[in-house]
Amino acid sequence: MGNCHTVGPNEALVVSGGCCGSDQKNYVVGGWAWAWWLISDIQRITLEIMTLQPKCEDVETAEGVAITVTGVAQVKVMTEKELLGYACEQFLGKSVMEIKSVILQTLEGHLRAILGTLTVEQIYQDRDRFAALVREVASPDVGRMGIEILSFTIKDVYDKVEYLSSLGKTQTAAVQRDADIGVAEAERDAGIREAECKKEMMDVKFVADTKMADSKRELEMQKASFNQEVNTKKAEAQLAYELQAAKEQQKIRLEEIEIEVVQRKKQITIEEKEIDRTEKELIATVKRPAEAEAYKMQQLAEGQKMKKVLTAQAEAEKIRFIGEAEAGSIEAVGKAEAEKMRLKAEAYTQYGEAAKTALVLEALPKIASKVAAPLSKTNEIVILSGEGSRVTGEVNRLLAELPVSVNALTGVDLTKIPLLQKMVGPQCQAAV
Repeated sequence: MGNCHTVGPNEALVVSGGCCGSDQKNYVVGGWAWAWWLISDIQRITLEIMTLQPKCEDVETAEGVAITVTGVAQVKVMTEKELLGYACEQFLGKSVMEIKSVILQTLEGHLRAILGTLTVEQIYQDRDRFAALVREVASPDVGRMGIEILSFTIKDVYDKVEYLSSLGKTQTAAVQRDADIGVAEAERDAGIREAECKKEMMDVKFVADTKMADSKRELEMQKASFNQEVNTKKAEAQLAYELQAAKEQQKIRLEEIEIEVVQRKKQITIEEKEIDRTEKELIATVKRPAEAEAYKMQQLAEGQKMKKVLTAQAEAEKIRFIGEAEAGSIEAVGKAEAEKMRLKAEAYTQYGEAAKTALVLEALPKIASKVAAPLSKTNEIVILSGEGSRVTGEVNRLLAELPVSVNALTGVDLTKIPLLQKMVGPQCQAAV
């Protein structure tokens, strides 16, 4: 959307940019223009008359005399489209003071250049010619900036060395008169021109107001028609867009649902296969080895248990048999020993000393064998004696000492036995 902007004849409206991105500028003087929001750029430039007072101080003339010249110039922006475009290129966006400053510097530059080509007399005596010359030289330059010089007059000419006063009072008076007349004429011309410009401005304003009213009426009618068509097309386009968007969204959603269904089916299949694989892997790697190991351990345990039971049973039977055998043996030995002791006791009781002697005699061979055991390992015994009869004496002495040794060991006196008394009697006596 946009706004309608109006402008009087004393201003020019510049509309740059458009709805299609164009850089074209439209210039409107005393009328209206349509501008799009955020797209078009609206600027204004003044068309009023601007009064300038150029001044050149201490400028040397053709004769080398330094003079100071002041003037009055009336300028304005030209309204022709091409020239108005030049002015807009130079001054659009600048204030009136900035525009005056640019034009003033241009006029002063040309005024200074022309002063260097004329004498003081030419400048002083023919100010109108001097002013016309300045306007003629400066007009092309300021014209390229879209500025028109309506009038230019010399306001004052003076010097600091009293050169002008030396020309004579008459000439000075004449010059002064001519200067006053020139100034008056210039001011008159400027006033007349200003009045004419104001009249033209008012005429243009009235015409512009009339045209503006007509244009505004036509614009409102066109706007209403355009708005109706635009709104109709916009509504149709919006409805078609929403309908098509809904259809496309529905298609996209159907495709997404189908993709999700396929993905879910594939995921379920993959999970089922993974479960089967995991179950088989567990059976192969855990269950089967565990069952085999358990069966192995069970069999080993059963074997160990049976082995220990059988071993314990055999050991128990062994111990029982050994115990029974030892008990039987001990019982038999005990009975035998008891019986032996009983018989010995009965024998001892019946026989008394004779029995004891018999026991001793029974034991003597065993005692003799134990005593003679070391001698069995002797190859020969040599009895050293100087006489042969001494050997017999030694033997008899040994026999005589035997009853004493037995008595000491057993308490039985062999000398009291009649048989032994006969055997050992002579030996004992000989020994004694």
